[in-house]
Amino acid sequence: MALGFGDTTQDRRVRVQGEPVASYPRLAPEAERGAVRRITVVGEEVLHRPCREVTRFGTPELARLIDDMFATNQAADGAGLAANQVGVDLRLFVWDVTDEWGVRHVGHIANPVLDEVPAEQRRLVDESEGCLSVPGPYRVVPRLDRTVVRGRDKDGDPLVIEGRGYFARCLQHETDHLNGRLYLDRLTRRERQSALREMSETQDEVFARRAATARSLGK
Repeated sequence: MALGFGDTTQDRRVRVQGEPVASYPRLAPEAERGAVRRITVVGEEVLHRPCREVTRFGTPELARLIDDMFATNQAADGAGLAANQVGVDLRLFVWDVTDEWGVRHVGHIANPVLDEVPAEQRRLVDESEGCLSVPGPYRVVPRLDRTVVRGRDKDGDPLVIEGRGYFARCLQHETDHLNGRLYLDRLTRRERQSALREMSETQDEVFARRAATARSLGK
């Protein structure tokens, strides 16, 4: 099982697909194998509609896509990346993120569905959030402090991932992507316009930094 919400934070082992492992390389094997793809930007149609379900599992094409998404996320210094952020219309995302307690989480999930949380158990946390498809700006977005997402791994096996804190935010953010929503859609109109103005001023610098990181990774 994945780390439960009631567990302590004493166990700092890396969680791969929700399971603790004894050791793990700094660069995820998927990122090592993968190629860097272009990241789509707000305004592109694929980002603004719900993605299609993954129906074919265990294929070389799906494994290659996951590898490329890991490599792209690494080059962009991201926490997570959804398939439509590399122009692919599929309900799939990857993550490689370290939470507030120093625990690194690495994995992928297809066809994710977030558990509904009863109103009396909902606790929203306001924290700054950015997006690789909105290069540059960060804005405060309320998110649940804990979440559970259910789906399938690349071989079609059932997968349940529990997250809290920053990792929970990542799981919610990426699931939003697959539903055609960006964090901008959770802002007021004024906040959204401000973020888009900032993006227009900073995106070239962000793109150059990503390209330099990709080169340093040999991608």
